[in-house]
Order: sequence, then structure tokens, then C-alpha cells
Amino acid sequence: MTRDTAVSERRFRFLVAGYAVSSYGTFLNMVALNLFVYETTGRALAMGLFMAVRLASGFVAGLVVGGLLARFSAKSIMLWANVAQGGVMLLLILAPESLVTGALMAVSVVIGACGTLFMVALRSSIPEMVGEDRRAWANSLSITGRSLAMVAGFASAGVVVSLVGYTAAFLLDMATFVICAVTVALLPIAGGKGAGTGRPGEAGKSGTAEKPGTAEKSENGGKGGPRWRPVAFLALAAAPGLGLMVALRGVDAFGSSSHNAALPIYSTSLDASNPAVFVSAFWCVWALGNIGAQQVIQRYTQRTGKTVGALGFGYGTVVMSAAFIAAFAGFPLAVTAVIALIAGAADGLTEVAYTSHLQTLPATLRGHAFGLSATFENLGFGVGMILVAAALDRFSPLSVVGWSHGAAIVVAVVFLLRVTALRRAGTTAPTERAGGAEQAGLRKEQAVEGRPDRGDRDGAEVSRG
Repeated sequence: MTRDTAVSERRFRFLVAGYAVSSYGTFLNMVALNLFVYETTGRALAMGLFMAVRLASGFVAGLVVGGLLARFSAKSIMLWANVAQGGVMLLLILAPESLVTGALMAVSVVIGACGTLFMVALRSSIPEMVGEDRRAWANSLSITGRSLAMVAGFASAGVVVSLVGYTAAFLLDMATFVICAVTVALLPIAGGKGAGTGRPGEAGKSGTAEKPGTAEKSENGGKGGPRWRPVAFLALAAAPGLGLMVALRGVDAFGSSSHNAALPIYSTSLDASNPAVFVSAFWCVWALGNIGAQQVIQRYTQRTGKTVGALGFGYGTVVMSAAFIAAFAGFPLAVTAVIALIAGAADGLTEVAYTSHLQTLPATLRGHAFGLSATFENLGFGVGMILVAAALDRFSPLSVVGWSHGAAIVVAVVFLLRVTALRRAGTTAPTERAGGAEQAGLRKEQAVEGRPDRGDRDGAEVSRG
């Protein structure tokens, strides 16, 4: 390992630590804010509206974040996303009682939008921060930090609210965003602005070799105004299997809405006097499986030099969805714990595989791809929550989770057949031969995927041993 690599990895670990702290705040406020909304309004419908506004804000942010990354640095987006979230929490704390409802709506908008902006900026800039060969390691590390934060946030939210009250919980939440903002401010973070402009001297930073002027014209539309979104859609649609991969991610989010909504109901049927026990235990075991999978993936990539690609994402989605269905089948608690562990491990595999695969896109398209992905995920989860909530009034949790995750399994099988067919046909990197990329003026050698020396000729390489 070179000195530069060691320095970049040390900086990234520092960034992940700040990201984990802010993620703790995010999961803490998911519980605390929902409880506060219900206590303030006395209506469950208000909680649904709060979540809907949050998801809608994330949906819109996913549509615009690619354009923002073409104009601003990833560091500035990550910094101001945390500043905005901390600021809006302060607004809620200081708001007089007559303005609390308006402040809550502001919180839902800012938290939903800025969460998406930060996530897309982070994931799309990882190849620039740590290098192409270390992106799987970086993805695993960031997902591990987020999983630990999720467990800590969910587990401590009830205790924090009950012991110190909502104001203290919101102050703690605000502090986590401030800590992350300071972390980002102290680090030299590459990515974002200039990645797709084709300016001399900047191509090397993104690992690409843009032809000056061509990518900029396609991204910004020259004097005619922005044209980045149609170019991004065309490029992603032309890349074999990539559009289907993003669609599968959206269907997977739809399935996730079902088990999130069904878990409290299923837990109540197991122990009506204390339904929170099963939910908390399930997510803790799930997180253990997720973190364990990250450790295995990191060691695998270090030992073999390969990354878990598109096939890993497809197989992981099938296993994860099947495990979530089985979790509601009424097995003994010990068996259900094993199932939750498998679901967490498969979820961790799909997260790394999916993120690493999208990061192989040229820098000019990467931000748009992650933005579109976030839009599909928010859409799938939001629509799912509406349909699932209605279905759970008439059908059992097993039935609802079964057809929701069953849809993800069907799409995953189609995706696997598609990827397998491409591999057998000897197709090279999807991004390398994407017609949309050629329309954007990108040269084929810009694609970072399809390097035989890394063992990922089609970006879908998994262990054959």
C-alpha cells in the first residue's frame, strides 16, 4: 500500500465516522419525530403525511442532485446538507407552539431532501476519494457505519425521549449533523464539480479521460440551457442491464416497505403487551448479519482483488426477499433469528454490489445514476407504504410481505437471466458500450468497468471458487 493510498483511506475512515454519527441522528429522529408528530397532533394520519413529505422531498432531490454535482463539489453538497439538517432541527427547537406544525413540515422537507443529497454525493464520489480498486472496501465500510448507527439510533430513541424529553433528543440530533459537517469541512474531498466538464487537468481526478468540451456540452447544454437529464436517461437506458438493475432497486424498495409496515403488526400478534421487543430484536440481529457480510466482503476483495458485481446484487436480492418472507411465516423465535441474520447479510451484499456497480459508470454519468436510483427507491418505498398500509387492513402480514417481496424476486430472476445472457455472449462492460455514453461525447476508454486485470470484465464478476 502506497503512502497516498494509506492517507486517502485514513481520511475516508474519518469521513465514515462523521457519516455514522449523522446517521445515528437520522435514525434517532425517525423515531423521535414520529412520536412527537403523533403526540403533537394526536392523529396517525399526521405521521403518514410527515413521512410522505419526507419521501417526496427525497424523490425530488434525486432528480436534481446529478445536476448539482455537475455544478458544485461533492464536499460542498455534503457540508451544506448537514448544515441544513442541523439548522432545521434548531428551528424546530426554537419554534413557538403556534408554529410547531409548520416547523415539522420544514423538518420533513429538509431532512428528506438533504439525506438524499448527502448519500448521492458520498456514493458517487467514492471512486475519486479512495480509487477505483478500493471502492468495494469503501462501500462496505460506509454501510457498516450506517448499520451500526441504525441499531444505535433505533435502540436508544425510546430511552432518550423517555429520559430527557423531545427537546434534548432534538438537540442531540442537531449535534450529530454538526459533527458530520465539521468532519466534511476538515477533509479534502474529491468529486462533484468538474467531474463532467472535461476541463484540462481534471480528467485524471475522476479516473476518466474526457474529451474537452464534449461532455460539458452534453451536460450543460451549452448556451441552450441544461440538458443533462435526457443524456443521463439515454445513457442508462442504452447500457445493457443497467436500467433493469435500477428498476430492481425500486421494486426492492417497494418490498422493503412491506416488512417495515408489517413488523409492528406481526410483533403485536406475538406479544401484545410488549410488541417493541420483537421489532428491536429483529433489527438488531438483521444489523449483525449486515455488518458480518461487510467484513466478509472486505476480506474477499482484499484477497482476490475482485468486486461483487451485478450477479451478486441479483442473487442477494433473491435471498434477502425470500428471507423477509420467511420471517413472517411463524417459525420459532430461534429460527426467525437465523432468518433475520440471513436477511441482513443478503441486504449488505446487495448494497455493496449495487453501489459498486453504479460507481463503475463514467464520472459524467455517475451522479445522475445515483440520483435516479434514489428517486426510484423513494418512489418504490413511498408507493409501497400506501399500498401496504391498505392491504394490511384486509390481509395477513405474511400475505402482504409475500407478494411484495415476491415481486422483487420475479424482477431479480429476470435481471439475473439478462446478466447471465450478456456474460455468455461475451458482452464487455455495460457502460463501455452504452450508446447513451457515446451520445454524451464520451470515449470508450472512459469507462472504468470491464478491466480484465481486476477480474470484472462485465462488471458482474463474482467468486467462481
